[in-house]
Amino acid sequence: MTRLLALSALAWLISGAAFADEVGSVDTVWKLLGPDHKIVIEAFDDPDIPNVSCWVSRPKAGGIKGAVGLAEDPSYGSIACRQRGPVTLTADLREKLEEETEDGGVKIFKARTSPIFKTMQVTRMFDTKRDTLVYLIWSDRLIEGSPKNAVSVVVIAPW
Repeated sequence: MTRLLALSALAWLISGAAFADEVGSVDTVWKLLGPDHKIVIEAFDDPDIPNVSCWVSRPKAGGIKGAVGLAEDPSYGSIACRQRGPVTLTADLREKLEEETEDGGVKIFKARTSPIFKTMQVTRMFDTKRDTLVYLIWSDRLIEGSPKNAVSVVVIAPW
């Protein structure tokens, strides 16, 4: 059982999702011991679509558990994605995006929100009819996910 747990943790750590840069944070609850509870703002670029970036805000638990990495962060998140320059979707890329969307989208960002089994994720889908990229932020847990989510869209527009 311990070996299975270790392999699960290792697989999660090396999973392929974009890495985010922390833009900043604000404290929400002062803690006498350990770091304060806070809201963290992170930014990342879509790994497949040049000139599209997303900003995510999410809570991060502090206190003693937060200091030693044992806290479980709440399942709340907000996302805003924007086109920052020209976006060109080749025929091959459009086909790839359509196939990914049929399969439930592709996870392009993942952040650990508990020591082992809970994550906050961003999934990208493509709305072919409206020529729009759709970004969904959501939380999952090994046993039960959360229905709390948010959506941001990027309309592919001439620059």
